[in-house]
Amino acid sequence: MFITGRSFVSNLLYLENTMSQIESLFVTRLYRAALAEHGKSIDTAELEASCLSIADDDEAGQDWCEENNYPGYTSYASLTDLGWRFSIFNDLVEALDKHVAAFVEDLDFDLGDKKITLDSLWINILSPGGVHTSHLHPHSVISGTTYVTMPEGTSAIKFEDPRSAMMMAAPVRKKDARPELRNFIYATPEVGEVLLWESWLRHEVPLNMAEEERISVSFNYSWN
Repeated sequence: MFITGRSFVSNLLYLENTMSQIESLFVTRLYRAALAEHGKSIDTAELEASCLSIADDDEAGQDWCEENNYPGYTSYASLTDLGWRFSIFNDLVEALDKHVAAFVEDLDFDLGDKKITLDSLWINILSPGGVHTSHLHPHSVISGTTYVTMPEGTSAIKFEDPRSAMMMAAPVRKKDARPELRNFIYATPEVGEVLLWESWLRHEVPLNMAEEERISVSFNYSWN
């Protein structure tokens, strides 16, 4: 409705300046790229063979997985020297450093005189029927995973809205809600891709419905 006493142009400017605005605040960023985007490609077949060889030899890791009912194998609790065992992990870290640097720039972090550097790197081999329950990564800044094998029908990675604990009386979202408004986001990466997110973001790997193992290499970067 036009306001009397104003010129036509003034009315238009008034309406333009008083229109409702809706903005997105406190955005959660998810980085996704081909591993080879920032350097030479990594041979996923060689990386797969290296992961399987380490899993076969790592008795301490096997024992830890058995004691903790881990459905498959992880080197998380047993090995810190993957690059010494197979040089392809050194190539992998070189590529990951570049991806993390790009993500850190996007996040507008003020690092001062410190750097974001690799803190840990580990292998995950998820058996058919296995899950990796919801968790986050304390004491880290950036976490992520690169994907070595993704059999047909295997699990996506599931991210949880970090506000979930505060939505005490909120109705559920519509099934076709816009991605940025959903309570959970499922990302289905491809072999040779890398995903990065801030370490406080809760995530999980749902039931592996494939008949083959799902292999990935995960990592944390900290502010040193």
